[in-house]
Amino acid sequence: MEIASGTVLRLAEDASVQHVGDGAVVLLARSGQLYTCNGTTEAFLDKVDGARNLDQIVDLLCGEFEVDKGTLDQDMAALATDLIEEGILAAPGA
Repeated sequence: MEIASGTVLRLAEDASVQHVGDGAVVLLARSGQLYTCNGTTEAFLDKVDGARNLDQIVDLLCGEFEVDKGTLDQDMAALATDLIEEGILAAPGA
């Protein structure tokens, strides 16, 4: 699966993000699975709101991290794909 820059992203219905200490965890209520997030994933998920598309999220992250936009585009598209496969983000069109 490849995520296009115009794809609007949202959390899966049974996923919730909780900020704890210096990081965050994601709980999938359906399965009870708990995922720990690094700082990049936490910042990414903070911007996933069901209204912003991937490109808008990357633009916001560019303001937080000193990294080339092209690199960030690729990395965040890969992250979004992984999070969809894990059931943390809703599949596009779902």
